[in-house]
Amino acid sequence: MISIALLSPLLRARPRKVPRFAAWTLVGLLGFAFAALPANAADADTAPRLDAALVEQVRNLALGPTPPTTPTTPAGGLRIEVVLGQLDPRLRLAPCERIEPYLPPNSRMWGRTRVGLRCTRGPVAWNVYLPLTVKAWGRALVMTAGAQAGSVVVDADLDEADVDLAEENGASFTDRKQVTGRTLAQSLRPGQAVRQTHIKARQYFAAGDSVRVVAAGPGFALESMGQAMSHGIEGQPAKVRIESGAVVTGLPSGDRRLDFVP
Repeated sequence: MISIALLSPLLRARPRKVPRFAAWTLVGLLGFAFAALPANAADADTAPRLDAALVEQVRNLALGPTPPTTPTTPAGGLRIEVVLGQLDPRLRLAPCERIEPYLPPNSRMWGRTRVGLRCTRGPVAWNVYLPLTVKAWGRALVMTAGAQAGSVVVDADLDEADVDLAEENGASFTDRKQVTGRTLAQSLRPGQAVRQTHIKARQYFAAGDSVRVVAAGPGFALESMGQAMSHGIEGQPAKVRIESGAVVTGLPSGDRRLDFVP
C-alpha cells in the first residue's frame, strides 16, 4: 500500500510542471498498487498458505514423471529429496480459493530452483515463485581431509560417501582411477565430493608435438601420424595435420593421441 506519509512531502512542495510521461508513469504505478489488493485492504493475506495438498502437488511437480539422472548415476538410482523454501514475507496477496503450482519456462528441477504458484480462483489473479531445492543423494568419492588447490590427489585422500550430487555443478567421480594422480583446481573441504570441475584438465600434448591419430568405426580402425596444430587439452577439441597434409579435428584421449571420428 502507498503510504500517505510518503506522498505528503510531494503535496506540500511548490507546484511545478511535471512531464506528461512522468505523470502517466505515477498514475500507472498507483493503479497497479491498488489493483494488486482487494477493495478492502484488511482482507489481504500475507502469503498463500501451503496446505498439505498443495505441498504434495509442488513435490510431485518438482520430481517429475521420472527421477533425474546424471552421468554418474549409480545402478541403484538416486534418492531424491525436495526441500521447500519460503515465500517473501513482504508479499501482500489477495485471498485465493485455488492455487495452482506450475514449472516456469526452461526451469530445471535440480539443485536450487523454483516453482510458480498462481491464483486461478479469487478476487485478484496473482502469480508468485516459491524457492525450493531438489537434492539427489548418491554414492560418490569425497575428500577425507581438506586439500589445497594445486595438491595432487592420492588414494589415501579419497573415501566413498552419500552426497548431494545436485549441490554443485559438475559430475561427481565414483572411480578412484579417474582421480588419483590428478591436480586439484581448487581447495576442497573435508567430506566434499570431488567433481570434474575441481580437477585440472590434463594436457596430453602441446602444439608442434608428434601425435598419433586414431580413427575407428564399425569394422575398421586406422592410425596415422601427424603434427599437433594446437594444445591437446582433455575434453577440448584439438587439430592435427596428418601425413597426407589434411587437417583433422578430434578429442585428445591419451599421451600424444587424438581420437578422430570420420
